[in-house]
Amino acid sequence: MSLRATTRLVDVSINTVTKLLEDVGTACDIYQNEHFRNLPCSRIQVDEIWCFVGMKERNVPPNRKGVFGYGDVYTWTAIDAETKLVPSWLVGRRDAYFAKVFIDDLASRMASRIQLTSDGHGVYLDAVDRAFGTAIDYAMLVKVYGNLPETPEHKYSPGECCGATKTPICGRPEDEHISTSFVERQNLTMRMHMRRFTRLTNGFSRKVQNHACAVALHYMFYNFARIHKTLRVTPAMQAGISDHVWSLEEIAKLAD
Repeated sequence: MSLRATTRLVDVSINTVTKLLEDVGTACDIYQNEHFRNLPCSRIQVDEIWCFVGMKERNVPPNRKGVFGYGDVYTWTAIDAETKLVPSWLVGRRDAYFAKVFIDDLASRMASRIQLTSDGHGVYLDAVDRAFGTAIDYAMLVKVYGNLPETPEHKYSPGECCGATKTPICGRPEDEHISTSFVERQNLTMRMHMRRFTRLTNGFSRKVQNHACAVALHYMFYNFARIHKTLRVTPAMQAGISDHVWSLEEIAKLAD
């Protein structure tokens, strides 16, 4: 929900809602950063999801062009295909610098060798090489899309997927596990659970700091409080990080 919709629902000041979001979101970020270490993950998928902060990229004024926090903002995400845990994410730009920061953080959390799959975004090549060296089984999955008619009803629709090319980059990635299906489904979960990620919305983030806090809060809920339909437990429980389903009250108390 948007912040103002929340204030109307619970009848408190918008400053109260904003401060709670910042406090709990920051606490969730710190908690997961501390506990997601030496993870027993084996098959990781990574992707980036688009959003915007403040305004659409085309509406950014000239004096703020290129300033991070205005216009297009991407969230880099990683998911373990087996436990469905999201061990690492990063709010930033879709460039080589943020790719390096994201992959370095992901590598620091793994306990052993993993198989990694990404899309064909070229910045992953150098980032993965620097972070993992040869101690990884890495492959790219490049999907080919057809063209859609240039009509208003197809303006926001992706082209039809005509095929995919699996390209091993390093090590010996298993062909049947070269996939980005889980991380792409995770991107849909983000859009369905967070109003600010919904397309064609007026509930977008006004500040990138609040945006990052909302993402951290979402992943705290997803990893620790939301029972995965297939696993029948939370991803954190499946990964051995938690022994119970967290309540919303427990998450809120992290701010203390």
